[in-house]
Amino acid sequence: MAIWQERAELLFKTEGLEKLKNSKVMVVGLGGVGSFAAEFIARAGVGNMTIVDGDTVDITNINRQLPALHSTVGEPKVKIVGDRLMDINPELNLTRIEEFLSPERAFELVTPEFDYVLDCIDSITPKLNLIIAAKRKKVKIISNMGAGGKYEASKVRVADISKTDVCPLAKTVRKRLKKEGITKGVKAVFSVETPDESSLKMTNGQNFKKSFFGTNSWMPALFGLHAAETVICYLLKK
Repeated sequence: MAIWQERAELLFKTEGLEKLKNSKVMVVGLGGVGSFAAEFIARAGVGNMTIVDGDTVDITNINRQLPALHSTVGEPKVKIVGDRLMDINPELNLTRIEEFLSPERAFELVTPEFDYVLDCIDSITPKLNLIIAAKRKKVKIISNMGAGGKYEASKVRVADISKTDVCPLAKTVRKRLKKEGITKGVKAVFSVETPDESSLKMTNGQNFKKSFFGTNSWMPALFGLHAAETVICYLLKK
């Protein structure tokens, strides 16, 4: 055990730390949700991680994303997050993939060697491609729904995608997955709080987005926390 894991060992025990060290996790999307999820997973002691994101830090990311600082604007999120993860655990076996996820790449990257995949993508099409790839290859996945337009931490839930409610993004994802023959078997992080429609901004469709809600500093991180908790608890019990 490394000294930095002393407190974790008291809780997870030596066997738990060994399980985490030998586990392999992929985090796709390193924005407000994914950057925090990746950090929580690394600090828990997972020994093998793949992080995927083709985006760079934008100044509008600063209010909610871990890699976003005035000093990092314009830099790849994979680099900033990756360097941070290696500073947390220098022995981490880390693979960095700096690209946006195409349908073909989703099926290439998701393989049975992964114990868990975290979908932290905020665009519908690549999100669906990742979920479908995981389901087709029988790889466990947890998908994060919409954190935008919401305030209440107490209303965040983790449940099967078939049990999601209220969240507009979850409704769209359920409908699209049903067309692919997938109606259940996907863990989802979602909120039962109705999003604030007055915070919705329409865009011209750049970066795969047609619109987005205003977002605060804590909700994306909270979604990432719930996703990471689900993954870590599964790995410890595996």
